[in-house]
Amino acid sequence: MLIRYELVIYWSEEDSAFIVEVPELPGCKADGQTYQEAVSNVEVIIQEWIDTAQELGRSIPSPKGRLMYA
Repeated sequence: MLIRYELVIYWSEEDSAFIVEVPELPGCKADGQTYQEAVSNVEVIIQEWIDTAQELGRSIPSPKGRLMYA
């Protein structure tokens, strides 16, 4: 799967895990013990988010690319 949505990845001390959020898909986030695991997990969650939205007849936002700036 080719991810075109912006991913926000950070370490959470509270969860002792990397957290990945997808700002363009409300509520879409995943975690993992490593950076790579978190990204791999969010790829699955993004597809599930899209599949669920399609099943419910909801619109799926088009990826806009970079949303945030450092």
